[in-house]
Amino acid sequence: MNGKTYGYVRVSTQNQHEDRQLAAMREYGVAENRIVVEKQSGKDFDRPKYQHLLRKMHAGDTLVVQSLDRLGRSYAEIQEQWRAINKEQGVSIVVLDMPLLNTQEHTELVGQLISDLVLQLLSFVAQTERESIHERQREGIDAAIARGVQFGRPRAALPEDQFTSTVAAWRRGKFTAQEAAQRLGISRGTFFNRVRELSTAIGK
Repeated sequence: MNGKTYGYVRVSTQNQHEDRQLAAMREYGVAENRIVVEKQSGKDFDRPKYQHLLRKMHAGDTLVVQSLDRLGRSYAEIQEQWRAINKEQGVSIVVLDMPLLNTQEHTELVGQLISDLVLQLLSFVAQTERESIHERQREGIDAAIARGVQFGRPRAALPEDQFTSTVAAWRRGKFTAQEAAQRLGISRGTFFNRVRELSTAIGK
């Protein structure tokens, strides 16, 4: 008796579209009711639909994914999942954009060895590329900060004389920090942050 074929489609955010992956699944011949679509980050394997699919599959079944990174992003975790699904659970894995990673076709010893080597190489490359992207993003942010670019909500503009007189009155005990913040139209936390900045600026 032939096993069942399941497709796993994953996009990282609600705004991303799964159309390309779905089209690839249908072209491969995966039945519509056996395609699992999940919109969640691949940073780990704590994904409800993925975990449910793992429990549903049995030895002789086949799992189809569009690309290796649909399974996950960590080199070690992809290796662990691949071993658990294919070696321990007995489920074949088909990676559509990498024919060498088709455990249905490469069942002989040499074929398995090739698949294992390619898997290790691709997993490592995927993780290295991701780390490189994050590093470039971090460098870009640092460079922007060095140029004076501010991230987050813009700071509330406060008339300097009004702020200084309000702080002076607050220090004399005329009103509380909360009342001072309300007078200035800012939050209590922002008030204290600005007071610290003022104290630093005048050397107190």
